[in-house]
Amino acid sequence: MPASTAPQVPPQNERPDDASPSGTPEADHPQTDCPEPVRSPADGPQGRGNVRSRGADTRALTQVLFGELKALAPGTPEHSRTRAALIEANLPLVRYAAARFRSRNEPMEDVVQVGTIGLINAIDRFDPDRGVQFPTFAMPTVVGEIKRYFRDNVRTVHVPRRLHELWVQVSGATEDLTTAHGRTPTTAEIAERLKISEDEVLACIEAGRSYHATSLEAAQEGDGLPGLVDRLGYEDPALAGVEHRDLVRHLLVQLPEREQRILMLRYYGNLTQSQISQELGVSQMHVSRLLARSFARLRSANRIDA
Repeated sequence: MPASTAPQVPPQNERPDDASPSGTPEADHPQTDCPEPVRSPADGPQGRGNVRSRGADTRALTQVLFGELKALAPGTPEHSRTRAALIEANLPLVRYAAARFRSRNEPMEDVVQVGTIGLINAIDRFDPDRGVQFPTFAMPTVVGEIKRYFRDNVRTVHVPRRLHELWVQVSGATEDLTTAHGRTPTTAEIAERLKISEDEVLACIEAGRSYHATSLEAAQEGDGLPGLVDRLGYEDPALAGVEHRDLVRHLLVQLPEREQRILMLRYYGNLTQSQISQELGVSQMHVSRLLARSFARLRSANRIDA
């Protein structure tokens, strides 16, 4: 889904000071920081404490906004503003989920826009009275929307659904075995883990890479090499014999039936002259003379030699 056509996030409007019935500072000034941003250990305990504090603030803000949203009638300006504020406050959750798909070579902006659709769907379906934290509820919806996008819109090569689902299992088993053994697992180890054949594992790995079809005629970017059609082609050694075989077929029909049979037995049946003589009930010398006469006729009628 191109970024220009993907659904855009509704802009966040400023909330008036009296829009929050609770009067809390969080409701008056929504925070949009990521609930759980990725930080390196070099940030130190104080940095990690700030991360947890911002995550807690975002969760508290989300609860307040959902309380307001439930009390507002759908379609009203106040409802739209509160809903937009919820989307804006939880966008870091979408970016966190989208970061898991960086290896797919898709523009991250497009992936975030698709994940935002899942976030909006999760906001519309979330019920704060069920006692579930919103990030816990929304994450499967956001990730599922992104996976659906890759499944239906990104692949130009159709992969059977069974192979695609099995590829997910192969990927999970590969990660588990890599962690357990400290090395990349072999195909046999993955097959034993999933109770499938090695051929199925290889097919799944190949299917997992089938996202784009490469043009055979397109030049390779960067290296300046010609297209694949020029690099993969080779000269067929049997190509020169095509015309000869067609000519021989045309000449054979001009021979008598018995001489055709002798040539077929000699060069297609791989029989010796002695075996041919026993097959036809004639002497070996006679077979030799018939072969020599047949060759003379074929050479005289051969247009290539002429």
